[in-house]
Amino acid sequence: MLNQFKGRLRRRYSPIIVFFLVSLCLWGNLRFSCTTAIVESAAHREPPPSAAATAPPPPEIRYVPSSYDWSLAKLWYPVQTMMSPPRGSLKRFPQVQSYGTLNADDLTIARQNQIRNAFIRSWNAYKAKAWGKDELAPLTETGKKTLNGWGAQIIDALDTLWIMDMKDDFNMAVRHIAMIDWAATKDHINVFEVTIRYLGGLISAYDLSGEQTLLYKAIELGDTLYAAFDTPNRLPPHWLDTYKAKNGQQEADTHMSGAAGGSLALEFTRLSQITGNAKYYDATERLKQFFHKNQNETQIPGLWPHTMNYQKEQMDKTMYTLGAGSDSMYEYLPKMHALLGGLDLEYEKMTVKALEAARDNLLFRPMSPNDENLLLVGKAAVNKNKVVELAPEMEHLACFAGGMYALAGKLLDRGHFVDLGSRLTRGCIWAYDSFETNLMPEIAEVVACESRHNPCPYDPNALPSGTAKNLPAGFVRVRDTSYRLRPEAVESVFYMWRITGDRKWREAAWRMWEGISRETETEIAYATVDDVRYRGSPHLDSMETFWMGETLKYLYLTFSQHHVISLDDWVFNTEAHPFKRPGR
Repeated sequence: MLNQFKGRLRRRYSPIIVFFLVSLCLWGNLRFSCTTAIVESAAHREPPPSAAATAPPPPEIRYVPSSYDWSLAKLWYPVQTMMSPPRGSLKRFPQVQSYGTLNADDLTIARQNQIRNAFIRSWNAYKAKAWGKDELAPLTETGKKTLNGWGAQIIDALDTLWIMDMKDDFNMAVRHIAMIDWAATKDHINVFEVTIRYLGGLISAYDLSGEQTLLYKAIELGDTLYAAFDTPNRLPPHWLDTYKAKNGQQEADTHMSGAAGGSLALEFTRLSQITGNAKYYDATERLKQFFHKNQNETQIPGLWPHTMNYQKEQMDKTMYTLGAGSDSMYEYLPKMHALLGGLDLEYEKMTVKALEAARDNLLFRPMSPNDENLLLVGKAAVNKNKVVELAPEMEHLACFAGGMYALAGKLLDRGHFVDLGSRLTRGCIWAYDSFETNLMPEIAEVVACESRHNPCPYDPNALPSGTAKNLPAGFVRVRDTSYRLRPEAVESVFYMWRITGDRKWREAAWRMWEGISRETETEIAYATVDDVRYRGSPHLDSMETFWMGETLKYLYLTFSQHHVISLDDWVFNTEAHPFKRPGR
């Protein structure tokens, strides 16, 4: 009872104390000593021990809490029974990585350094031309606002800075982050994007460095995003409208993608694990229960449709995919199984059902010139006669699936999933190798073989009428010719390398990197390629934050030693931010 009273007292007067301490700091410029006091007051709790025993001494940081504290906001639809992360003896998972006895030879080190230099070049361009903005526009050499104006690139690249041992820049970034006011934005907040990039980036950098300022900014942002769940059924909308949230007017969306709701669990669960506050886990556990309840009730049992009615909790749509709008919803199933230490058996069962249903309904073998044993991910629609029709349209976004299957196969000890992951990854490598730029287009159509298993000799006469000319053999048309600096294919190559230790994956990654670096390089950084069909294609004025947050990180880690961010110790969110697995 006394502890509860102390907690209420501290919570009630915390804003006053924070205001007083901030004023004192600004007046006296007592930066370091005040930082500690303000941090402890604003967070309402002591931080856990650092996860990084070798972290350097923290820089002097002037921490300023956000101007609105969402943890004190009125809840219009409060949780009646709070759910906490499961407790118990952690499951003993099979080893994910194949460590082997591989040495860091000169060639591997040289390749890793080349990738690191590309990151340094990109980061320095952002610092010089766009610091504090969300993204660098690499052609006009300016910054632009794309995600609430909080400096998305800084946070999305934060853990990459740490992994690449750029500690001075990391500390400079932390000093900037310590001043962010999450309440300053006048825009609606994209719950999905802000969660995976901002919240995920903060949590990961804290897990790596133990820097407390990052934890407290993560708590502030977590409380902000938690407000999106204050709806009649506790399921969130895609966009957080802060005015509606403050006035009890929010409702879940009637038409929202699976990824937008299903890709929040890793971040919210890890925040609960670190802070001991169950509310974040409770929020996304309700989403999981929604998915779990309906998984076998959809028109393709085991899969969820691309879009759903979260408000009425219905799933009556007919299109199914592992691509845009669905991808990370499936990706998070085996990863949540790992992050919870195997203590929630529903995630294991959901993973198996989903990956088997996707295998049977979405994966197909493309007709290729050398009749290679490849797989790609297509789209399925259920027609009026309840028949599943597959469209053999490949998306770059769906190239994550190889890594997902391989990781799930290792965690669940299902070797056939690893084999599927290998074939899927080879399918995306084939798409890269097929074009003279060594780049895969955003969306393309190919010819599906009749069977995933049987030989499928290449037959030009099998190409449908209307097939576009001057395309690589096996391609029918390219619906989106761009390459947007995306990471999904190199992500799967990274997983296959770490899981198998087979050097062919590193060689594939290097071929991909040679095409990426050659075709995307600009005068100061790197940019989206307009048309992968031709070398020297014009660039578009875009360098999304995932270039430094994901693509370069996965490439760098592919040429790192296996102990660097080991898959047996860490689990990546969909923005490539590694979270520490429990018990590691």
